[in-house]
Amino acid sequence: SAQIADLQQKLLDADNGDRAKQRWDSIATILEAKCALKYLLGELVSSKVQESKLQSSLEQGKATCSDVQKMLIEERNHVTELETEFQNQLVVQEQQHQEKVKHRSWK
Repeated sequence: SAQIADLQQKLLDADNGDRAKQRWDSIATILEAKCALKYLLGELVSSKVQESKLQSSLEQGKATCSDVQKMLIEERNHVTELETEFQNQLVVQEQQHQEKVKHRSWK
């Protein structure tokens, strides 16, 4: 079954290749050549426009990614600052607690 499908695909590919060759071989006049060239140039322009759009979209995506990375770094830095501040507050509270315990024990 897989071999049959593979052979069918190969036949279709060969047939498409033959058709393309036949199309080129069938161009016999200057007018036909001009029409084919006009069509191909239109396809080339269309491809270049599409490529330009994709390139622009890619650049925009890269810029967005860069912005998100910067925001992530800023947020990580902010979280680190908050954690440091929290730890400092814990130390201060621990010291205050120790002082209270000492004062109570002296009384």
